[in-house]
Amino acid sequence: MCAITIIHNGYSFMNNGEMFANCTCTLIKGTHNIIIDTMTAWDSEVILRGLRKENIHPDQIDYVVSTHGHSDHIGNNNLFLKATHIVGFSISHKDKFYIHPFENGEEYIINDYVKVIPTPGHTLSDVTVLVTSEDRKVHAIAGICCCLIVHQDGSENPVLQRKNRLMIANMANWIIPGHGPMFKVTPEIRESLNRQASIDINK
Repeated sequence: MCAITIIHNGYSFMNNGEMFANCTCTLIKGTHNIIIDTMTAWDSEVILRGLRKENIHPDQIDYVVSTHGHSDHIGNNNLFLKATHIVGFSISHKDKFYIHPFENGEEYIINDYVKVIPTPGHTLSDVTVLVTSEDRKVHAIAGICCCLIVHQDGSENPVLQRKNRLMIANMANWIIPGHGPMFKVTPEIRESLNRQASIDINK
């Protein structure tokens, strides 16, 4: 059984021609304690305060997952020195790196409730964390893959990003995006993404 706590809701906006962004930081407590996306390097106290509220010490975190390697998603990974780190397609502990074929579409199983799947698009090594509850509801903690889910945003491969957005929307009941509050996946969202996928196929 897993409990999901959002430590910080992410955001992304333009103001006077300048971009401001920070990611959502999420804690999963259960068989393994997992923190997903550790914000910017200036946000350590935000994370530590959130962990204290959950009676979790950084040394009790088993996995750190950074959904991709941008600076607002990896800024406090060094708080968790006993954890295994997954940064995009890279898995490591200290100086030991583990080979896992994310690039072949293979998921990484953490436990019976949590797995990490490849969802490239925004970067070519993006991942998404899927958490399944006992009632079989699925939460997708999706980094950038499903940020602004029906709109275009910065992406190394927009077509692939839209494809993976649709895949996640078809798998999940709820999405925790990288830059915004959690939302329920509605039939309207799935229909919109299916329409966009059809446009991509017919181009």
